[in-house]
Amino acid sequence: MLSMPKQWDKKIALADFKIKNTLPENPGVYFFLDEAGELLYIGKATSLRDRVKSYFMSDLVVTRGPKIMLMLERLAYISYEETNSVLEALILESNLIKAEQPVYNTDAKDNKSYYHVVITKEDFPRVLMVRGRDIEQKKFTDPVKYLFGPFPAGGAIREALKIVRRLFPYRDRCTPGAKRIDAPANGKIPHALLKPCFNAQLGLCPGVCIGAVSAKEYAKTINHIRLFFEGHKNDIVKKLKREMKEAGSKLEFERAGAIKRTLFSLEHINDMALIKDDLRERHAHRIEAYDVAHLGGKASVGVMTVVEESRPNKQEYRQFKLKGDHGGNDLSALEEILLRRLKHHEWPLPEILVVDGAKNQYEVALRVLEEARVTLPVVGVVKDARHQANRLIGPESLIVRFEKEILLVNSEAHRFALTFHRKRLRKDFLGK
Repeated sequence: MLSMPKQWDKKIALADFKIKNTLPENPGVYFFLDEAGELLYIGKATSLRDRVKSYFMSDLVVTRGPKIMLMLERLAYISYEETNSVLEALILESNLIKAEQPVYNTDAKDNKSYYHVVITKEDFPRVLMVRGRDIEQKKFTDPVKYLFGPFPAGGAIREALKIVRRLFPYRDRCTPGAKRIDAPANGKIPHALLKPCFNAQLGLCPGVCIGAVSAKEYAKTINHIRLFFEGHKNDIVKKLKREMKEAGSKLEFERAGAIKRTLFSLEHINDMALIKDDLRERHAHRIEAYDVAHLGGKASVGVMTVVEESRPNKQEYRQFKLKGDHGGNDLSALEEILLRRLKHHEWPLPEILVVDGAKNQYEVALRVLEEARVTLPVVGVVKDARHQANRLIGPESLIVRFEKEILLVNSEAHRFALTFHRKRLRKDFLGK
């Protein structure tokens, strides 16, 4: 399977890296480890040297997300693995995150809105991009033979599939043998009289729709794609070289020439689109807040509000009409809201979770997250008698860096909860 650097042979102490910056300028995957050697984070890079260096540049401090800040506080060692292209770095990153489950790669582990690459289980398999939530909710019902991902950046994996498809043309939509012009009386149709699908005309499908390729030959293509997404490019190269030699010995020079061109493209992958996408990557810092409102335990409601890039994102606000009989117990009400929120895998996870209340509410949130096996920092907003923010509890570095956003999202949650509660009271009153 994958070559995973379990022993971290290229481990570099953080202090030494800051002085020498000895990482190569090539594409690859980097690994952040703590003092005990525990893996904290895996990331991909167009240039390993530049990407890792960017974490420590003073003018980029304001762009760092809360998750990254907490990670950097624990960072003691850096390791890396070079790849021959950004495309291979993208695939290696996804495979290693799935295998190693680093604590600060929360998004890639838990976010079901991310894309997967699916190879269907058919005589002529299709290669498709499918959202994780569609697979989980059984909206995607086709039989699956191979599943790769998740891939956090939908645009990046879309570009990756374009590159792979130029290397190994595959079927995605056309129906085998469906695009036929009227058949002659004997039922035999020469290929020249068949109408290929649009992708076949572009050279992106091997002509499955017109029977230009056998199931056996097409299976070789699918196997190459599988190996590529498993990180075994070298195995593909060996297989292709062997096939090229066999074709030459049989005087099949046209086929040998086609394999030679594929080999060249495979060893000189043109992934400029991925390079551009990698260079302009910056993620919105999502902070969520929760609040409860009721009147003597009646008409209980809960809300979630969201701040991204220091601004409220009201399209992401959510209301919860509480189902449990909480009897005015804010702690059990908060627990219900958080449990229901975490069931929505299609919603992106935040980088900070904010609760209204003191230590008790704070600890409820920590317990719910721990039981759900979700790693997120929690901040509690402690109020005074006038319900004004008095102090914040939680990771100090995040409170200092994101205090304005935390107070904003908490204030929005309080306002939104009261508005929703009043609407429910009016509705209940009119209903009587």
